Parts: sequence; C-alpha cells; structure tokens
Amino acid sequence: MSYKILEHATDAFIEVKAKNLEEAFLVAAKSVIETIIDMERVEEREERTISATGKDLNYLLYNWLEEVIILSITDGFATRTISVKIEKDFEYKIVGVMRGEEIDFRKHNFKVEIKSPTFHAMEITQNGGVTMRYLLDL
Repeated sequence: MSYKILEHATDAFIEVKAKNLEEAFLVAAKSVIETIIDMERVEEREERTISATGKDLNYLLYNWLEEVIILSITDGFATRTISVKIEKDFEYKIVGVMRGEEIDFRKHNFKVEIKSPTFHAMEITQNGGVTMRYLLDL
C-alpha cells in the first residue's frame, strides 16, 4: 500500500498501488490530504463521515477524491486517519470515516489548494492488486 507522485508540469499526478480496492481508495484519500497538509500533525479529536457513488470505478474514484477535497478545503477538516468500505449493488458506493480536527494552517503546515480531481489520465487496473493513476488540478 503506497503512492508516489509522478512527473507532471502543473498538476499532481499520483500513482497508487494496493492489495485491494478498499486499500487503494484509502491510499488515494491519504494522497489528497498529504498534498494539502501534514497528516502527522493532526490530532484525532472528532470524526466525519463522507460518501460517494459511481457508475464505475473511475466515476467512484473521481467522486471520492472530490469529497475528500471538499472535506479538507471547503469544510476545513484536517484528517489524521481514514477507514473505508466499498459496496457494489447497481453502482459502486464508498463510505469513509475520517478522524481528525478543524484545520489550522500553521499547525498542519498547509501546502497547496487542490481545485479538483480530473478524469484526464485516470486509470484503474486490477491484476493481482490494484493500481490507480489520477491527476489533481492544483
């Protein structure tokens, strides 16, 4: 379970490798949060729940990353730990429980604002594990 930043001229291009979908989506959320702040400086004082749906995995990933960005940037919540659950019925659904505190730009070392995820260059492959690649518009 890991992620790395790939080379890109203007945006954050991220690659996630994980054992399964839930782990991959958890790492994707972590990559977004760590692009914005230092997670290690966050204390677990309260809990927030977010969710997203998607007709396929690409839409689920886009909507999930968007929810993580909204929680972090718009709602001002700094996340320390994350747990996720993914279900598939007629469409995919993910529910995430985020533990952390209200964001403090100095304490949490605010780095950059993410505008949104993009579908451009988005890839999800499942072959003995999960690999994701996606762009975050900075």
